[in-house]
Amino acid sequence: MLDENEDIHPLFAGAPATTEFKKLRKRIVRYTREAIEQYGMVERRADGSTPKWLVCLSGGKDSYTLLAVLYELKWRGLLPVDLLACNLDQGQPGFPSTVLPEFLDRMGVPNRIEYQDTYSVVVDKVPEGRTYCALCSRLRRGNLYRIAREEGCSAVVLGHHRDDILETFFMNLFHGGRLATMPPKLVNEEGDLFVFRPLAHVAEADCEKFARAMNYPIIPCDLCGSQDGLQRQQVKQILDGWEKNRPGRRQVMFRALMNARPSHLLDPKLFDFQGLELGSREKGENFGEIPLLR
Repeated sequence: MLDENEDIHPLFAGAPATTEFKKLRKRIVRYTREAIEQYGMVERRADGSTPKWLVCLSGGKDSYTLLAVLYELKWRGLLPVDLLACNLDQGQPGFPSTVLPEFLDRMGVPNRIEYQDTYSVVVDKVPEGRTYCALCSRLRRGNLYRIAREEGCSAVVLGHHRDDILETFFMNLFHGGRLATMPPKLVNEEGDLFVFRPLAHVAEADCEKFARAMNYPIIPCDLCGSQDGLQRQQVKQILDGWEKNRPGRRQVMFRALMNARPSHLLDPKLFDFQGLELGSREKGENFGEIPLLR
C-alpha cells in the first residue's frame, strides 16, 4: 500500500508506506542533514543571496538518493539553496541518453543535460589492461566545473557515500602510501567552487534500498564495470569480509576518520614532535596503549 498523502514532491510519488521504509527515509535525511551542518556546506552570504548547487547525477542509486534527500530537506526549509540537477552524457556506447532527461522533466526538477564524448578520449589514452576510472573522473570533473561556472553555481554536489569514503581511504593506504580520503567539503584547485558530498554519513546499503524501493530508473555504469582487478573492487571485498565477520565494523572505521589524533601518528608536518617537551601533553589525553580489535 502506498502512502501518497504524505508525498511532498514528485520524487517521492509512490513511496512505500511501510514502517521499514519510513525509518530508512528518515535515517538518510537525518544523516545528510548532519553532514551538511557539521561541515558547513550552506554558505551564509553577506548580500543575502541564495547559493545555487549543481547536483550531479549519473543515474545510479547514489545520485538518485542524493537528489531526493536534498529536495526533501529543501521542502522542509532546512536547505536554503537553489538546486540544478546535471547529467554529463560522456558518449558511452549504449548509454540510455533519454532516461534521465525524461525522468527529471517528469519530476519537475530543473536540469541541464550536457553531452561531451569523453569516452573516446579515455579509450584512446588509457593503455590496454589499465582501468579507466582515474582519467574518466578527471575529464568528468573538469566538465562539471565548467558547467557549474556557466550556471552560476557555487558548489558541485556529488553522491559519494560513507562506503565510497572508506574505500578511498584504504586505497590510499594500500596503494598510495598516505592517509587520505574524499572529504565531505573541499575547494577546487582554482579556488572558485566548493565540492560537497552530503551523503558522507550514509551507508551504501541504505542508498541501494532507498532507490530500489522508489523504483527509480537506475542506469548502471558499464565503462569500467567489466574490467577485472579493479583496486576499488578488491578493497570493497576486503571490507565486505570484515563486515560479515563483525557487523558494524564499517561504521567503527568511519568514526575513526572523524577522530584523528595527529600526535599519535607519524607525520611531523601535522604535529610538532621536535618541540614536544616533558609536561607539555594536553590535559586529559590518554597516552595509554589502545587495545587491538580482535
